[in-house]
Amino acid sequence: MTNSFRLGQDGIYRCDRFQEFVWQKHGFGTREASPEADITLKQVHSARVWNVNGWKPQHRECEGDALIANHVGTSIGVRTADCVPILLLDCRTRAIAAVHAGWRGTAGEVARATIERMTQDFGAIPKDIFIAIGPCIRGCCYEVGPEVAARFTTWFPQWEVHEKQSRKLNLVDANRRQMEAAGVQSERIFDCELCTACQSGQFFSFRREPENAGRMMASICRLS
Repeated sequence: MTNSFRLGQDGIYRCDRFQEFVWQKHGFGTREASPEADITLKQVHSARVWNVNGWKPQHRECEGDALIANHVGTSIGVRTADCVPILLLDCRTRAIAAVHAGWRGTAGEVARATIERMTQDFGAIPKDIFIAIGPCIRGCCYEVGPEVAARFTTWFPQWEVHEKQSRKLNLVDANRRQMEAAGVQSERIFDCELCTACQSGQFFSFRREPENAGRMMASICRLS
């Protein structure tokens, strides 16, 4: 895990390691600005993954929470305001993906499903995949009830299912464990370590501002 992310003068965060791959561009938005995304989805907190090759820009009618592609020149993105934005790239096939992982999507293993779909559709190999995790609500601020906590005992076995108590849920850790179980190398998962709920000056947060929460875009595009 690393905090090797930089805030650009345009108000967008980018992962240093991703920047080494000149055939792509990506970014994680803030209150100030968000990167463009030609294709997004109607997000429904699911584990549904769409291969958007051939889709027209501004296509937003399909329900789902992850997009994969390997075509050139079209950016794909997800909107978040506490949920975990995850961007993926395959250094060998140049396939890309964008994932929206709230607690329901994480419980349904949407990140793992995305990796499996990249493997199935584009011949990706998990060890070739690099992952950037953007700003989201962190365990310091995300308390959930016992019903939600019970959905995560697979990844946090120290939690006793029968205990009727709230828990501080670390969605990033749960997603990271799932992606590592899918074959991604731990040293290729990069986390910005920024909390949307804590850092009100930079980020929107649905938990902090449920009546007036904006959204931030995270997107990635294959350039060549």
